[in-house]
Amino acid sequence: MTIPNAQALLVAGKPNEALSAFDQLLAARPGETQALFGRATALKMLGRLSEARAGYDTVLARMPTAPGALYNRGEVLNALGLHEDALADFDRALAIKPDFANAVLGRGIALQRLYRTGEALACFERTLHLWPDCVDAFFFRGLALAEIGYPEEAIENYSKAIALHPGNFAAINNRSVSLIGLRRFAEAAKGYEILDKMDPGNAAALTGLAGAALHACDWSRRDEFADKIAAVIAAGKSGIQPGTALGYIDDPALLLACAKSLVAGLPAGPGPLWKHQPFSGKKIKLAYSSANFCSHAMPRLMAGVFERHDRSRFEVIAISFGVDDGSPIRARLTRAFDQFHDVRFSSARQIAELMVRLEVDIAVDLMGFTEQSRLGIFALRPAPVQANYIGYPGTLGADFYDAIIADAIVAPLEQQPYFSETIVPLVDTYWPTDDRRAEAGPPPGRADAGLPGQGFVFCCFNNNWKITPPLFDIWMRLLKAVPDSVLWLLQDSAEAADNLGREARARGVAAERLVFAPRVSPEDHLARHRLAGLFLDTLPYNAHTTASDALWVGVPLVTCKGACFHGRVAASILSAIGLPELIAENLDDYESLALALATDAPRLAALKRKLEENRKTTPLFDTARFTRAMEAGYEKMRSAFLT
Repeated sequence: MTIPNAQALLVAGKPNEALSAFDQLLAARPGETQALFGRATALKMLGRLSEARAGYDTVLARMPTAPGALYNRGEVLNALGLHEDALADFDRALAIKPDFANAVLGRGIALQRLYRTGEALACFERTLHLWPDCVDAFFFRGLALAEIGYPEEAIENYSKAIALHPGNFAAINNRSVSLIGLRRFAEAAKGYEILDKMDPGNAAALTGLAGAALHACDWSRRDEFADKIAAVIAAGKSGIQPGTALGYIDDPALLLACAKSLVAGLPAGPGPLWKHQPFSGKKIKLAYSSANFCSHAMPRLMAGVFERHDRSRFEVIAISFGVDDGSPIRARLTRAFDQFHDVRFSSARQIAELMVRLEVDIAVDLMGFTEQSRLGIFALRPAPVQANYIGYPGTLGADFYDAIIADAIVAPLEQQPYFSETIVPLVDTYWPTDDRRAEAGPPPGRADAGLPGQGFVFCCFNNNWKITPPLFDIWMRLLKAVPDSVLWLLQDSAEAADNLGREARARGVAAERLVFAPRVSPEDHLARHRLAGLFLDTLPYNAHTTASDALWVGVPLVTCKGACFHGRVAASILSAIGLPELIAENLDDYESLALALATDAPRLAALKRKLEENRKTTPLFDTARFTRAMEAGYEKMRSAFLT
C-alpha cells in the first residue's frame, strides 16, 4: 500500500478503507506526515471529529503553515461548534494562500454561525468569484439571506444550488422553508414531496409537508399527517418540528417526546459556564432573552411588566439578539430595562459569557422553539436558574431549563410528568398584558371592513393554520343556524382562503359567508374588533394574544379547553377576567354555548357589560398585580434552585 493508493480511497469516498490503509502505512513508517494527514481526513469523513482534530493538531505541529491542514482543521472545528477557533484557522490558511476558495467558504460559514452575516456574505461572494459553480457557496449565501430577511433572494440562491446538484436535500428543504415564509405553500409542498421521494419516511420531509398543508388549510391528508407525526415521535425519532406538532397533536406525552428529540440534536457544549456558585447580590438579577424586542406581539404584552419590576428587589436586563427596527415599542423597551444589551452579532457562547459576567441569577428564555430562537445560549448554562416563558407554549424537553412559568390551568401540577422543567405556577394567570396600551379607536364602518350591512358577525382572528376540521364543522353549523351571519377570519394567504371557501361549500355554506380581514396595523386591527359579536376559538391550539386582544376591546370569546398547554391558554385568560362561563369542556358544549350567545341578544349584551366591568377589576389587565405575581415566582425559583 502506498500513500497515493490510500489517498485514492479517500477520493473514491471510501473512508473506512482509507483509514485502514493509512493505519498500515503508519505502522510501517510511524510519523509519516502525509499518512497522518490522510488518516485525519478519513476520520473527518467518518464523523469522528475529536479524533480528526487531534490528527490535524499533530500534522500542524510538524507543518504549521500547511494551508490544507489548517483548512481541514477549521472544518472540523466548525462542525464541533468552535467557530471562533475555526475562523482563526481559515484566516491563517488564507494568509498563506489568499485564493484558497475552500478556506474562503469555510471562513464564511464560521462567520455566519457567529452571526456576522454581512462578513459571511462577502466571503460567499468571494468564493463564487473564485469557484463559480460552488454548490455550498450558493446554499450558504441563501441561508444568510434568509436569516436577514431576504427570502426571494434566498430562494434564488437555493435554486442555483439545486440546479448544480439536483439531489441537494438541504437546499431543497431550505428553499421550501423560504417559500412557506412567503406563503407560497403549494410550491413549498412540491419541494417536500421531492424530499419524501428521495428519502421515504424522512421526518424533515414529513414535517414540511404537514406544515405546508397546515398553513394552506389543506385538510386532504390531515389524518394521515397526524398519525405519521405521532408515530415518528412515539418511535423516538428526531426531526419533527414542535411548532408543526402543536397543530396536529393534543397529547402532552408526545409533545414532551418531540421536544426531547429536538434538543438531543443540539451540539454538545464545553460544559456549564456557571460554576454552581449562587450569586450573592442583594437584588435578583433577571435577564430576559429574546429576538423580539421590537414591533412584535411579545413586547406588546410584556412591556408594562418590564417597566413595573420592583427595582429595590430586581435588576432587569435585556439580552436582545434580534433586529433593532427603530419602532416606538423598541424605544420604550430600551428605557424599560436597567441594562439593554444588543447582542445580535454575537455567538451563543459570547452571549452566555456576557450573562456570566453580568452575574445573572435568573435567565428567562422568551423564545423557546419559535423562529430565531437561540437555545444554544441556555445549553451553555450561563445562569444558576434558567426559565422557559411565553415564547413557546409547552415544555422544551431540555435539562438546562429549570422552570417553566405557567399557571394551574395551562399546566396543572398533575401534568408535571410531561414537563422536563419544574412547573412554577403564577397565582391568577401566566398570561401577561399591558394596561398602558392605548385604548382601541372607533371602529370602521362595516362596509369599510368588508362586512355586510347587517347580520351577526362571528370572528376568529387566530392564524388560519390553527383552524381544524372539527372546529370548522361547528362554525359552518353555526352559520346555518344563525340567518345572515358571517364568519370573519384573518386573511393569511390566498391559498388558505381558497381552501376554506371550498371547505365551506362542501358543508353547504356559501363561500361568501367567510369574510377575510387583511392584515393592518395593530391599532387598526384592535379597532375593527368592535364590529364582531363573538370570537370563536380554535383547538388544539387556542387563541393566545388574539384572545387577550379581543377581551381588551370588549369582544367575548368562547373556547374549549384542550389537553395540552397550547390548548388551555384561552381558558386561563378567561378565568383571569372572571368569565369562566365562556370555557367549554368539550366541543358539544362549545357549539351549544356559541349558538346560545349568538341567538340571544339580551344574554350577549349582559355578557358584554360584565366583560367591560371585569376589564377594570379582575387580574387579567392589572399589570402591576401580574408583575408582583411574577416576582413571587422568581423568589420561589431562587429559593428552590439557588443551592
